[in-house]
Amino acid sequence: MNPKTPPKTEENCETERPLHPLLPHLLAQSAARHHHLCPRQVLGVRLGVGGLIALGLLTAEATTPFCNNNKRLLTIVETDGCGADGIAVATDSFVGRRTLRVEDYGKVAATLIDTHTGQAVRVAPTAVSRTLAQTFAPNQPSRWHEYLLGYQRIPDAQLVVVQAVALRQPLAEILSEPGRRTICQQCLEEVMNGREVVGVDGRILCQACAGSSYYTIP
Repeated sequence: MNPKTPPKTEENCETERPLHPLLPHLLAQSAARHHHLCPRQVLGVRLGVGGLIALGLLTAEATTPFCNNNKRLLTIVETDGCGADGIAVATDSFVGRRTLRVEDYGKVAATLIDTHTGQAVRVAPTAVSRTLAQTFAPNQPSRWHEYLLGYQRIPDAQLVVVQAVALRQPLAEILSEPGRRTICQQCLEEVMNGREVVGVDGRILCQACAGSSYYTIP
């Protein structure tokens, strides 16, 4: 928790009561990973929980966090940074387990996909979330503190937009083939998980050698 966060008092204790039973646990878990708690982590946790509820993978009264050990959920976040940490903790999705992907659009938003049903929902903050945070947490030491506390108080319907979406790419292609390996015939580097490309001449290439790289070699 950020050391600047004002202490709870008898006066504000009732208004600080979290909306979802799991919120204190998830925020503490996110803060531990991030080494402090910030507003975007709170927003990320709220978005993650909202998406899970929309998919029917978590109830509004649940006291046990969602567990993604079976990799049922695939989460695609639209930015890196603090918000992504909050979303990752709430959805129990992580890059290292291939259950979290980053498409950097610069937005604190995410799409949650139930890989068993194919259902996908995109969650994002409402356009008025910043203004509402100041309304729900007035008289704080700074705007930062207003967001930190306000995002914990705003009701779901006023904070989170949930929208059903369709994926442009088949889910099977997004998930790819774990454990599959091949060798790029140009650079001779290993390519995993079916991410190779077959060139016009039939050669097997990595994304970089096929011309889709984010880097160049001088």
